[in-house]
Amino acid sequence: MSSLELKNIQKYYGENHILKGFDLIVEDGEFISFLGSSGCGKTTCLRIVSGLENQTSGELIMGGEVISNPERSIFVRPEKRQIGMVFQSYAIWPHMNVFDNIAYPLKIQKVSKNEIQTRVMDTLGVVELDGLDQRMPNQLSGGQQQRVALARGLVARPKVLLLDEPLSNLDAKLRQKMRHDIRKIQQDLKITCLYVTHDQLEAFTMSDRIVLMNNGVIEQIGAPEQIKNNPETEYVREFLQ
Repeated sequence: MSSLELKNIQKYYGENHILKGFDLIVEDGEFISFLGSSGCGKTTCLRIVSGLENQTSGELIMGGEVISNPERSIFVRPEKRQIGMVFQSYAIWPHMNVFDNIAYPLKIQKVSKNEIQTRVMDTLGVVELDGLDQRMPNQLSGGQQQRVALARGLVARPKVLLLDEPLSNLDAKLRQKMRHDIRKIQQDLKITCLYVTHDQLEAFTMSDRIVLMNNGVIEQIGAPEQIKNNPETEYVREFLQ
């Protein structure tokens, strides 16, 4: 587990000001959802935490260690951050079977073959894919492919797990089951989790706290019931209608 702190994060793309002084403290083992409409900056924030992008200014701290601060020329590379990521598109390799897809992050880290075998098989059990390790992606359902992506995000035992719209390609019934399953896995493993969604139901049923964003700023942070019952701004009130 690991705490996470974002301090005055600014992000520009040219003249476009995407994140405008973003401040957030995430506690160990907390499930935080970034909720908001397209273009509000929530995925950009996730990519900055992962190290796939660097902020223009501001500081990112994980487990008490500064991992990114452009003004101080500090930038810990993505593979050194102990962060797992699950994408909307799954991003699993079509030419690799389930085992090799999940094992990929461990091979990059040069983990021993015996350790890879143990950890992949253990993780398959966590995501309920026992016995499917030799299947190819085109032999899996959408829900099974999403579980492979989730397993790959978990297998390296990350301090923080990032999920970017992971359920948007699934049908309604499967989304409901995966919401429950992801939350249960997160709680069982006590892993710190940041979850990006534009779906209010996902955010309100899965999260410890919700960060409701609008145009690069935070409109409100709070527990689901707090935001639902006490919207603090006109934007939040309209968004929840």
